[in-house]
Amino acid sequence: MTNFLKNKSLKRIYSAGRKIADLLYPPRCLVCHGLLEHGEKIHQECKKQLHIIEDPVCMRCGKPLESERWEYCFDCSKKLKERAEYCRRGGDKEVRRNGGESRSLLDEKESKDIFCQGKALYLYKGGMKQAMYRFKYSNKREYARFFGEEAAMRYGQWIRKNQIEAIVPVPLYPGKKRKRGYNQAEVFARELSWYTGIPIESKLIVRMKDTQPMKNLDDVERKNNMKGAFQIGKMGVKYKKILVVDDIYTTGSTIEAVAEVLSQTGVQSVFSICVCIGKGC
Repeated sequence: MTNFLKNKSLKRIYSAGRKIADLLYPPRCLVCHGLLEHGEKIHQECKKQLHIIEDPVCMRCGKPLESERWEYCFDCSKKLKERAEYCRRGGDKEVRRNGGESRSLLDEKESKDIFCQGKALYLYKGGMKQAMYRFKYSNKREYARFFGEEAAMRYGQWIRKNQIEAIVPVPLYPGKKRKRGYNQAEVFARELSWYTGIPIESKLIVRMKDTQPMKNLDDVERKNNMKGAFQIGKMGVKYKKILVVDDIYTTGSTIEAVAEVLSQTGVQSVFSICVCIGKGC
């Protein structure tokens, strides 16, 4: 288990590294990237360009909703409906299709849906679009401290309530990580681990496939895109409740694919926190 927080030596090294980083990379506003005054987290004027996620939100993925009468966004309503139909049809019973060979309904739907609920900090629009671009592609890893602190402050109680045992960042494809030099989800996860005291497991899942961006794919293409994308990377570690973290939540296909692989390790419940999320309904 990667729990540097319980190892005093590692904790001192990490703390010293944070101080050195502050000297090498003076804190900057994540919206305008201008220098900040001591103790300042973001320029007051720049705060107006951030769209904080507030209720009403989808009870499943956390996307903001336009009406308090709705409980789920369109995507999650569709997924829950399909899941319910799958259960009513008999789960993993064998069926025949068009008089052809017998096959399992498990070929059509995931065998285990363990994704419970997701949260996000900001809507992916306005000042956050440029901030996330710099965070992912311009080595602005220092933004992770702000995101980690915000996530712990806003969702710390929710994390404790759900008895999260470990934080798992969505892994980056090895080739991309070598080229970029870091995985932005892992950097965010380490800061969240620092503020919450929950250990991080960055090697529990590995990425085996360089997937395409999801936003321009239909449902079938998304499913094929994520097929075989992740595998178990670390055996013998047993958790029941996991928090998966990523930078941006779009369709949910990535986190759900990670959750499906985590179910193979015995995990029973998966929750998620992302820095940004797209609009729901």
